[in-house]
Amino acid sequence: MSPAPRKIGKPLAALLAAVAVAGAGTLFALGTQGADAAPAGSAASAATKAAYELPPADARFDYQLGGAYKPAKGVKVVTRDRTAAPAKGKYGICYVNAFQAQPDATGWWKKKHPDLLLKNASGAYVVDGDWDELILDTSSAAKRKKLAAIVGGWIDGCAEKGYQAVEPDNLDSYTRSQKLLTRSDAVAFTKLLAARAHRAGLAIGQKNTSELGTRGKKAGLDFAVTEECGRYDECGDYTKVYGNHVIVIEYTKKAFAKTCDAYGDQLSVVRRDLDVTPRGSKGYVYQAC
Repeated sequence: MSPAPRKIGKPLAALLAAVAVAGAGTLFALGTQGADAAPAGSAASAATKAAYELPPADARFDYQLGGAYKPAKGVKVVTRDRTAAPAKGKYGICYVNAFQAQPDATGWWKKKHPDLLLKNASGAYVVDGDWDELILDTSSAAKRKKLAAIVGGWIDGCAEKGYQAVEPDNLDSYTRSQKLLTRSDAVAFTKLLAARAHRAGLAIGQKNTSELGTRGKKAGLDFAVTEECGRYDECGDYTKVYGNHVIVIEYTKKAFAKTCDAYGDQLSVVRRDLDVTPRGSKGYVYQAC
C-alpha cells in the first residue's frame, strides 16, 4: 500500500534513437538507460524501448488537481492527480508529489520508510511549513535509488492508466530543507525519475524551479509546468530552456492578464483558483487565453 497523493496543487542519460513530429506533439524513442536510471527489479529496469509524446504547445489546458471534472470545450491538455483517471480524449499529465510526503501519508512514511525522511542534526523531521509536508531525503545515491523505486511505481501507475506525461511536484524542496539538501541532490533524483518516466512511455515536466536553468533538461525533463511565472516575471527563464513547451498557471486576475498579453499566443496559459477546485464548487475559477 502506498500513501494517498495530494488532493490540491501548489505554488537524457539515454541516446535519442529517433525523433519525429507526430500529431500535435513530438515523439521520442528511447533506448536502454544506464544502470542507475531505474531501481533493480522494477518494470522500468528492463532493456526496452518506449516512445513518448510531449504535450502540444500552446494548446488549451486545464489544471484539475482538486478533483476531476469534464473539461470545457476546446481543452486539449489536462493535468489530474495520479489517483484519477485521465480525461478521455485529452493529452493527460499525471501529478505526482515526488519530493515531499503529503500530510495524510506521514504515518505511512514514518512506519515504512523512516530512513527516507529528511532529519536535522537534532533528529527532528524537516517539514515544509507552508503545506505541512515532510521532505524526502535525497541526499545520497542510495536513498535516491530507494525513493526512485517508490515514486517510480507511481509513475508506472500513471502510464498504466493511460496518461501521456508526468508532473513530479516539489522539485524545489531543497530550498526548504534547512540547507541539508542541495540543488545537485534534486537534479540527481530528477534524472532517475526522468529515466523511469521515459521507460514507461511518458514525457516528464519540470515543475517550477526556474533557478535550475538548463540542468533540468540535461537531467531528462521535456517540458515545464509553472505556477505564477508571469506574476514573478520568470516565464522567459522557462522558454529559454523548453521553447513553447511551457504550461503556465496563474492565480490572480492581474497576473493572468499580464501573462496572456506577453505569452498568450505562444504558451498554454490558464487562471485557476488557488485550491484548483472542481467546476461547480464554491470559489471555482477557470480562464484560458
